Amino acid sequence: MVRVQTFSLSLLLAAAVFFGSACAQPEAPARDVTASAAHLIERSHETMGTRLEVSAWTDGEDGAASAFDAVFREFDRLDALMSVWQPGSDIVRLNEAAGDHPVPVSAETIEVIAASRRVSDWTDGKFDVTFAGLSGLWRFDHQDKNNRIPDRAAVTERLPLIDYRDLVVDTQAGTAFLRRKGMRANLGGVGKGYAVDRAADILRSRGLRDFMIQFGGDLYVGGLRDGRPWRLGVRDPRGPKDRSFAMLDLSDGTFSTSGDYERFFIEDGRRYHHIIDPDTGEPANLCRSVTIVANRALLADAIDTGVFLLGPEAGMALIERLPDVEGVIVTAENKVLVSSGLRNRLTVVAPPTDAP
Repeated sequence: MVRVQTFSLSLLLAAAVFFGSACAQPEAPARDVTASAAHLIERSHETMGTRLEVSAWTDGEDGAASAFDAVFREFDRLDALMSVWQPGSDIVRLNEAAGDHPVPVSAETIEVIAASRRVSDWTDGKFDVTFAGLSGLWRFDHQDKNNRIPDRAAVTERLPLIDYRDLVVDTQAGTAFLRRKGMRANLGGVGKGYAVDRAADILRSRGLRDFMIQFGGDLYVGGLRDGRPWRLGVRDPRGPKDRSFAMLDLSDGTFSTSGDYERFFIEDGRRYHHIIDPDTGEPANLCRSVTIVANRALLADAIDTGVFLLGPEAGMALIERLPDVEGVIVTAENKVLVSSGLRNRLTVVAPPTDAP
């Protein structure tokens, strides 16, 4: 993050055979989808500055296409509400009114801010959407990337503007408020996960059960592909983009990753990337990647960034404390840590590449 956003890591659909036991939700009824009747339908859409890819295993191509269009419209709608790049968005107006007055915001924005605060509490403030107080200093977004290390004095001056507790939401009034002038919020590290959850709801409401939604470092898989769980690859943080070092079979769950390799530059042998520690104002340097497996993309999107910032020991301790949350951490020393709930499910096919 400081999103993931785009926390970030690419999630790859393996070319290998799909196998393993399903993790279907208890209420999902049994179904008989055969290869002769169904096939994979895929569409893509550019939104929120990222490529959105949606796939469904179905025999109803027209229905799938209509459902995909509804998903694309929802992503664009949420982008208009929460983007820092869309004029008049909730977040743009919130930032413009910082230290002055509360602004009306959508129920969706309030929900995302509330979820962000929970993760901030869990991570002792390491995940903090008000990290955007450093905006204009570190520039990693494709819209304004400059590959420059900002002046340390300028960073230190802005650090007091980062405090998630000063982003106040009034649910009854439907408003949000940044208490101090100069503060800024950015929901990029959690809003994309929220959009993925909404997309999964839309696809199910349109009758699709077997599908995949991939959006940068955030991915949700529903049901099965050709009668078997979706097989997903965890990208090698220092290897080629198409290389996975571990594989996981997953059904009806989310798979979200933050990594230091998507938006970065290297100067004097040091890697500078977009996941900024709110305590130091510098890129975090304890992990190379963090992948979270959970039930909701909204929380997974924020937790992967929070764990990345906490570091391997404290981050894995948090994962083990949270219900229905598992994780894989590649440390700065290239060690792979796997949470207890994944040790019998994750297959490490090769050690991750060791490089700076």
